[in-house]
Formats: sequence, C-alpha cells, structure tokens
Amino acid sequence: MTWTTTAVELAARVRGGDVTAVELASQSLADIAARDGALNSVTDVFTERALDDAARVDRAVHDGKDPGPLAGVPFAVKNLFDVAGSRTRAGSVIELDRPPAATDAEAVRRLRRAGAIVVAATNMDEYAHGFTTENAHSGTTRNPADLRRLAGGSSGGSAAAVAGGLVPLALGSDTNGSIRVPSSLCGTYGLKPTFGRVSRAGTVLFVTSLDHVGPIARSSADLALAFDALAGYDSADPVSSDRPGEPCSPILGRGVDGLRLAVAVGHFEETADGSAQEVVRRAARELGVDREVVVPRSREACAAASVITSAEAGQRHLAQLRVREADYDPAVRPGLIAGALLPAAHYLAAQRLRAEYRSVVEDLFADVDVLLTATTPCSAPLIGQRTMDVRGEELLVGMSMGLLAQPWALVGLPALSVPMTGRDGLPLGVQLVAAPFREASLFRVASTLEAAGVAVAAGRAV
Repeated sequence: MTWTTTAVELAARVRGGDVTAVELASQSLADIAARDGALNSVTDVFTERALDDAARVDRAVHDGKDPGPLAGVPFAVKNLFDVAGSRTRAGSVIELDRPPAATDAEAVRRLRRAGAIVVAATNMDEYAHGFTTENAHSGTTRNPADLRRLAGGSSGGSAAAVAGGLVPLALGSDTNGSIRVPSSLCGTYGLKPTFGRVSRAGTVLFVTSLDHVGPIARSSADLALAFDALAGYDSADPVSSDRPGEPCSPILGRGVDGLRLAVAVGHFEETADGSAQEVVRRAARELGVDREVVVPRSREACAAASVITSAEAGQRHLAQLRVREADYDPAVRPGLIAGALLPAAHYLAAQRLRAEYRSVVEDLFADVDVLLTATTPCSAPLIGQRTMDVRGEELLVGMSMGLLAQPWALVGLPALSVPMTGRDGLPLGVQLVAAPFREASLFRVASTLEAAGVAVAAGRAV
C-alpha cells in the first residue's frame, strides 16, 4: 500500500488474495507511528482491535465468504464517534472522565460491516466548534500539503490523515462545513450527505438540527463506496430518514449528459478570492457550464446558521459550563457561553429565515440539478494566522472559512467538495450541491472531473 493507493484497489487485492487485511492494517498502524508526528492528525490508535478485525476479514476470504466491498480497508474516525472500548474525546478533556464507549457508533459499525478496519481516531476542534483544528488539549493538526498551514476543521484530523496517506478513508462530521472545509484545504474528496441520510447515533452532537455525518477519501470511487455503505435508515437516530436514495458507486463514469449544471454567483463569488474563483471556472469549462445563477439571501442564511449553531450548542453545554468552565478550550468557551445567553427571539427569527431560505433553494433546484461554487474562500491559511484577505475584505479565519458551506448545511442539502489546485499550488475545493437525496448527481459530476484530470487529490507522504 502506498499513500496514493485507493480503497477500491486495496479491497480488490484483499478479496483476490494478493494482500491480507492484517498486512494492510499493520502498515497503516506503522505509518501512523512513523509519520503522524509531523501532522498531529491522530489522537488514539486501536492496534489490538484493528488487527483482530483484520484477521476476521482474512478468515472470511480464506473460507470463500464475502468479506464486504471495503474488505480490509483501514479507516480513521473523528474522535467524536464512539469506538467500543475507547473513550470518545470529542476534542475535549472533559469527555475523558466518562466511561469508554460500550458499542460502536452506527457509522463505524456500517463501515466495519462492509469489511473496513477502524485503526485510529483523529484530532478535531473541541466539540466540533471551529474551522481550524487548533485544539488547546491535543494541539494543532498540520496540512500535509504544507506543514506550515492549517488543515481546516473541525474534521481536520480526518482530512489530514487521508491526504497524508495514513488511511484511505475517514469519517467526519459537518455542521456548517466541517467535512468540506478541511477537504478543500487538504485536497481530498469530502461529502456532507442529505440531512438524515447517514446515522449520527453514537456520536457526540454539536448542533442537533444541523449535524451531518459523512466520509472523506482520495477518490470519487472511494467516497461513493464508503457513502453507499453508510447510507440508510437507523431507528436509533431520531432524524434518520427512511426515504431511499440512489446508490452512488454504480453511476460513476456515467458522465453529466442530461444534468442541468450552473455556477452559483452573488455571495458565492463575492466571498471567494481570485484563486478560489478560478478553480470553479476551470471546472465549469471542463463540464461545459456557461450558466450562472444567484442564490438569494445566502448571506442571511449564513447569519441564521451562526445563530442556530450558537444557541443550540450553548444550551447543550450550559449545565456543564456551570461546573467545568475552566476545562473548556479557551478558543471555544466564549462562543458557547454567548450562545447560551442568546435571546429566544433571535433563535426563532433565525429558524424563520431558515424556512424561507429552504423555499428559495427548493425553487432553484426545480430548475438546476447541480450547482458549482468554491468550497472555501481561499486556500489554507498559515498556522497562527488570524485574518485573511478576500477581495480586499479582511475576514477572521476561525469564523469565515465556512461562509460558502454554511448555507447548504442550514437546509440539509447534499454537498461534495472536489479537490483541485489553486494558483499558489495549494489545494482548493470546488463544491457541488444538489437537491435532497440527489447525491448520485454529485458523484456523476465529481467522477467526470476526476476522469478528465481536473480534479486530483493532493497530499504528501510525510
């Protein structure tokens, strides 16, 4: 296994007997031990369990049984997913006082059922509150494309572990862009599915009405394979949807004929620097897209998402803040306290705007199948950098990296970040957005860009 070998290739080799799952797990564990010191993407390693799971896959292969579509593929999970026998950190020291998880999170269970091997948990912003993965307790995760730069967040450890070649797949969570932002900055594929399409059971929630779970990978085929294994109804998650969606792996390579594509402008152009705009134009040229649309009220949607995030997260942590305030990350604590103090009228106004914005995008997607935007306003800022210049406007890094991702999360639409390269040679994502349960359309566009050589995963073996 090299750091560019895909999950699809690895699973085929395991099923064919060319390599064992134990060999793959052992190599991934060795790579983490040898190379993660430079990245700081991993917080926990599950050596014994990984090798036991891998041996189980190898027995299935030996016995002529189907080991699953992800047979022997190592994967990592953001450390807010329960992994049986391990304490679920959620980026916090407070959570380490709780007992180890008794069972796996449903998303972890489904990947394991597909034959994948969980080898590690990854670093994150505390309680998923942030876009940088600068954690006061676990340190800062560094970007494999340039170790001086941020990996993004809050699923920064997962994206960096994939981009750095420690694992082919990882799980993240996305509230306002926390899968898509680090995928853009690190140069991976990342999917925020339709709200409710992938179970959140067994995860530490940040914002109940906004949290999504999804995969990160180095190819569209790997991402589709993981998503197909994850998707589906789960009675243990109260927001889980039983509406069926089209499997995505079979549609790869089908092309974009018949899809109505457009580039989102207005807010989505004005909040992107020149390099981010250029990668969107490059993708549009390859796809033959010459249509532009304005999505009204998107700036207001960002504001509404921020209010809802603050209010729900603040209320979730209020009781704990009263007794353990000093144990919170200093970068996270003020936002949670402020959210807990938000007047109910502000929260209700934000929810009204959310309903109005949902109506706006429903009308839009009646006439468009897939929208293209930049995923992030710019490429990865330097570690320690607090502001960034976007078209002459100085924006706060920690608060603004999700401005192009937030509107779609507010109304639960599926969005996929495709890796490209900006003017400065750093990774930058193009975001593909579709109507609910239309992930298959996103994968058709993503695989077309990948086949054309326009979308290429970044990363560097450290």
